[in-house]
Amino acid sequence: MWHKYPNSKCTHVVSVDTIDRTVDPQTGIIRTERVLGCKQKAPIWIVKLFGGSEDAFVREISFVDPATQNVTITSVNLSLSQFATCYEQIRYSPLSATQTAFTQTAEVQARMALWRTAADGLEKWLVQRFEQNAQLGKSGFTDVLRNLWEERHRASP
Repeated sequence: MWHKYPNSKCTHVVSVDTIDRTVDPQTGIIRTERVLGCKQKAPIWIVKLFGGSEDAFVREISFVDPATQNVTITSVNLSLSQFATCYEQIRYSPLSATQTAFTQTAEVQARMALWRTAADGLEKWLVQRFEQNAQLGKSGFTDVLRNLWEERHRASP
């Protein structure tokens, strides 16, 4: 989980800072909070209307339960959050010894009732960007897991 970034598919993620990591002594659940730094080219009308830059930051909190082997990851944008939020949840759960279930949801909401047309445009752009990055993230994480699996099998006799 913590090896997801950087990877060759998600080049928009340029930095990962771990803010906090704790282990619940009763459940063994590992909680990690990180801030991801991203470079994403926003359409010029968004930059002119709302400000901002190519630099964007996302808060990510993950819960890894070693007992059940479930992983839950939530993330929310920090950049431009006064105008719109994108709340994402990803869950990995074992299906069998060789298969993992992956579910992903996202809620995108603009916060500008007075400027409905601009809000609709911002939501549309955020959804498109999310869909692109979600595919890249899933593909990139699959590559990371494959590499770790191969590395493990090369190291063991």
